[in-house]
Amino acid sequence: MKFGRVAGPDKAVSACGMSAFDPERTLLSDHPEHSHETSGGVMFGIFKKKEPSQEPPKMMPPVPKWRPDILQPVGEIVERIRLYTNQQRDLAVFEHGTCVLLPEGLSDDQAVSHAKDVLAKIYHFHPDMNPLSMKDGNVLVQYNHPAVNLVLDSLVSENWKVIEERHLEALTTGEVLMTPLGPNKFDAFGMKALFGRCFMFMDAQVPNVLRIVRKEA
Repeated sequence: MKFGRVAGPDKAVSACGMSAFDPERTLLSDHPEHSHETSGGVMFGIFKKKEPSQEPPKMMPPVPKWRPDILQPVGEIVERIRLYTNQQRDLAVFEHGTCVLLPEGLSDDQAVSHAKDVLAKIYHFHPDMNPLSMKDGNVLVQYNHPAVNLVLDSLVSENWKVIEERHLEALTTGEVLMTPLGPNKFDAFGMKALFGRCFMFMDAQVPNVLRIVRKEA
């Protein structure tokens, strides 16, 4: 199920579709960036003292209200993602479990820089997500750039009550996702995906790379 964006004047409205997990295409492909640059100037009177630039304040991207305090088993997450990618991709692993799939040939320092850049691209543009149900019961949340969050079925079972109660707080301000149940109506699968995406936001706000995991030789 893919949550894709339709831009609106006041909010982001997304629709759902189906897609398959393809690490070469879905996780590793590059998408064009859509940015909006603004510029401003200051006009001065002929005898007036120069005034400071009146640039509008920079707005941070909208984030969910919910910041789960549920401890992510990062080691288990990494092992599952390595399995899904046949241990053929280098990974940058962030503090809250977000993993960026890296291109080949990067040093550790280059990998950290690249991973932070990928996360910033997702964070500073609308974070469309593409959650996939895996055969082992986990939910893999993908984005328009090569990063993923994995929602472990075991973690969901332990924390289902709070996920069910707070999943709408995992939406960003003004965000509307269209599902077969209606706008911002989610079944268990959608709730798990929203829960997983929260950790991407947390990692993007304070991008701390824990380690670089290399592919099998």
